[in-house]
Amino acid sequence: MPRVTLPLDGFYESETLEISEQECINWYRQVSQSQGDVSPVSLRGCAGITQRTTTGEIQQVNRGSHVKAGVAYFLNGETLVSITIAFDEEGVVSFTPVALGAIPGDSRVSMADNGKQLMVLVPGGNGYIIDESSGTPFVQITDPSFTANGAPQHVRFNSSFFVVTTDTKKFIRSSANDGTNWSALDVYSAESDPDIITAIHTNNNRVYIGGSETIEEFTFNGSVYQRTGFFIDKGVSAPFSMVSTNNSFMWIGAGTNESPAIWILSGNQAQKASTTTIDKILQGFSASDIESAFSYAFAQNGAYFIGFSFPTLTLEFNTVTGKWNERTSQVLDDKGFTQTIRWRVNSVAFVDGYLLCGDSRDGRIGDISPFTYTEYGNGILRTCVIQPLTNQGNAISISELEPTFKGGVGTLEIPEPKIRMSTSKTGEGFDDETSRCIGAVGKYNARTVWNRLGRFPREALIRFTMSDGVESEFIKLEARVKGGQRGN
Repeated sequence: MPRVTLPLDGFYESETLEISEQECINWYRQVSQSQGDVSPVSLRGCAGITQRTTTGEIQQVNRGSHVKAGVAYFLNGETLVSITIAFDEEGVVSFTPVALGAIPGDSRVSMADNGKQLMVLVPGGNGYIIDESSGTPFVQITDPSFTANGAPQHVRFNSSFFVVTTDTKKFIRSSANDGTNWSALDVYSAESDPDIITAIHTNNNRVYIGGSETIEEFTFNGSVYQRTGFFIDKGVSAPFSMVSTNNSFMWIGAGTNESPAIWILSGNQAQKASTTTIDKILQGFSASDIESAFSYAFAQNGAYFIGFSFPTLTLEFNTVTGKWNERTSQVLDDKGFTQTIRWRVNSVAFVDGYLLCGDSRDGRIGDISPFTYTEYGNGILRTCVIQPLTNQGNAISISELEPTFKGGVGTLEIPEPKIRMSTSKTGEGFDDETSRCIGAVGKYNARTVWNRLGRFPREALIRFTMSDGVESEFIKLEARVKGGQRGN
């Protein structure tokens, strides 16, 4: 019976599989950069989180973050804080939140800065300017021209101006480098299509005004903003989903009479980044769920991640490989039971070499690191289900299954880390899990093998699960299969 290599690929891609069978959770795919590598595609465990500081446990859910002039700002609950990072004489780092002022509400906020001033805008509410170098470091914007053309919604910075959308199909700009000073005459409209304005984004010194069905590009000509003539026939369904990546940007949106999808601007065209399977997932959300989604972006270990978080799901796109994975967190519910939720990160801010993050549960501020293998001390549940093994509807048998993991990753706390495996004959459910050790401390050549998995009438689905807090790199998967081949 020949030994074959099974691909660690295809997650969230095939329409013929049920959504629940296309899992790649808390692992992400790496593509080989060398012909001499053991496997062309492997899975690496997603980064963990260490708590660095906190603003409190009660009503301190993170509403957004921003980095201005090398300083990270987090809005937790109604308190805006800056994070002071310091090292003592022994090189031990500390993170101290410094309260700057109160911003009422509980909704996500929009932030932008001009290098000196930070503007925080509550959609449909008040705007605030933070400038620690001035005599009044925290002020609310009171200029009547700020609201003269409608309720301000979202802010970006471009060409020395804060540019703000309103709820009246218009957008406005501040005075040059001064977010406290506005003119009711500095007002513009996106008129290529009469849809309402839902979002704003800046990229390559251009301003993109997102509507419900279209996106229009503007540029500053030295005196006013004017249309460039560039127009995208896909709108923005989630105002906080527009995110820059590789001299372009991505967003959640749709065109006229279309269901929402995830798009990327490629040249002069909107190219769909979501697969048909992910589109199917998005169609299962309500319009309000889609509208409340937000994005984040960060790079680590040669991967560049763009994440999209919905109320119950976080999907992550690696722009290097063009592949998707999912992020989840394990938390305790009110009764003390473990509950799986979407990734608990609400925002990220990279500063001084640390990728800091705000939390969706309380006021903790964490540090996302690929060298951390737990989330706030709790295990990270990693799961993948490979593409099914089939033989044109005929029965197959698996006599041997061997996943290869990076060995010797055991620790004093977890001396014998384990991987768990289960199979399914129908896709309607998986058998009980059985476990194998992937390599105790110092055992770099340990083999992880399952024998005599039996006969599968039509197809075989294989699921791997890991939750031990150790380094996790799934290098390849091999099997001895009679009558089987990979299918979609």
